[in-house]
Amino acid sequence: MDAAEVEFLAEKELVTIIPNFSLDKIYLIGGDLGPFNPGLPVEVPLWLAINLKQRQKCRLLPPEWMDVEKLEQIRDQERKEETFTPVPSPHYMEITKLLLNHASDNIPKADIIRTLIKDLWDTRMAKLRVSADSFVRQQEAHAKLDNLTLMEINTSGAFLTQALNHMYKLRTNLQPSESTQSQEF
Repeated sequence: MDAAEVEFLAEKELVTIIPNFSLDKIYLIGGDLGPFNPGLPVEVPLWLAINLKQRQKCRLLPPEWMDVEKLEQIRDQERKEETFTPVPSPHYMEITKLLLNHASDNIPKADIIRTLIKDLWDTRMAKLRVSADSFVRQQEAHAKLDNLTLMEINTSGAFLTQALNHMYKLRTNLQPSESTQSQEF
C-alpha cells in the first residue's frame, strides 16, 4: 500500500461542513448524507467536503482535535513518553494535509497547526527509527506496534521488511549447512 492509497482511505473520515445550499438527503453506497440546509452543520466524508469546498458550496469546520492547545498537549505528551501515545485520529496526518491544502481559510491558526502536526510526525518517526534500530540489533522475531497509524506503518514498513530480509539471508549464510561435510585427512 502506498501513501496515495492510505490518503484515499482517510478521505472516508467524517468531517463537519456548513453548506450554503439546500438539498434533500442523498443516498450513496457508503450511506445516506444530508439533508443539506444553508447554515446548518452536517457531517460528510472528507472527500465530499473537499469537493464542495472547491466549488464554494460550503465552509469546513476543523475537527475538534485540530486545535492549537490540544495539539500542543498531544505533541508534548508524545515527546515525554518512550512508547507511542494515542493520536487524535487514525488519519491525523492525511486529514490535516487535505484540510490545510484545500480549506486553510476555514482553519484558525492554520500555520501553527501545520507546524504542530509536523512536530508530532517528526517525533513519532524518530521514535519509530529508534524502535526499529533496537528491534534489529536485538534480533527480535516480532514487534508490537501499538498506537501507530497506517501512514506511519506504511512509511517505515518497506524499509523494515527489507532490513529483516537481509538479516535473515545473513543469518542463513552464517549457519553451517547440513550438506557440507568436513574432510578428514
